[in-house]
Amino acid sequence: MLVFDSLNALRNFERRRIEADCFAMKKGRAMKRLLGAILATAILMAGGVGSKGQSLSQPDLDRGLQYLETTKKNIVDATRGLSDAQWNFKPSLFKWSVAQVMEHIAASEDLLRQMAETQIKQAPPGPDRDLKKTDDRVLEVIPDRSRKFQAPEQLRPRNQFGSPEAALKHFLESRAKTVELLKTTPDLRAHVVDSGLLGKVDAFERILFVAAHSERHTKQLLEVKADPKFPKQ
Repeated sequence: MLVFDSLNALRNFERRRIEADCFAMKKGRAMKRLLGAILATAILMAGGVGSKGQSLSQPDLDRGLQYLETTKKNIVDATRGLSDAQWNFKPSLFKWSVAQVMEHIAASEDLLRQMAETQIKQAPPGPDRDLKKTDDRVLEVIPDRSRKFQAPEQLRPRNQFGSPEAALKHFLESRAKTVELLKTTPDLRAHVVDSGLLGKVDAFERILFVAAHSERHTKQLLEVKADPKFPKQ
């Protein structure tokens, strides 16, 4: 409501200025001032006013950073010290190996972060929402392995990093970029899109999605390792 009130106040203010300038123009004055007012209005309406009141809170920032760090650590722990046989073991013909899951996690980190970056640049402010409810839904739905999703073609394993160790290294480098995006972008709440599954989400929730996705597939890594036939070394 604060955003819309600000826009209405700005529009009324500029309308009065434009009316006054139009009257003055009849006497041959204020053309330059009128053009400047129109330009200033366009800039304000396209930029800062729409973001007012949408800064990310410190508790949300802390929560996001902690979640990114925890999910990163869990992946490192789940893949530490694996042999080639363990990396490449497949529970069945139709299930991924640990190496393939790791490749998917690394590639997805890039794509999902880029989606958040695009949203920050292009998406407009959204309606009033229960932010905590949507945040919690991301953290509940995405890691839930009882819900099955088909990976898009570009995120299916094809050994794009050359080795499991290289995929892990790429993931860690990519996660650092995700953390930096969160740390340096205060208006993540100001950019909202319709995600379909989760309804309307902002760019901060996109970043939570990145971490939740890695949590989901860490569970998959552990499922492979728990298979009775998983190599002992």
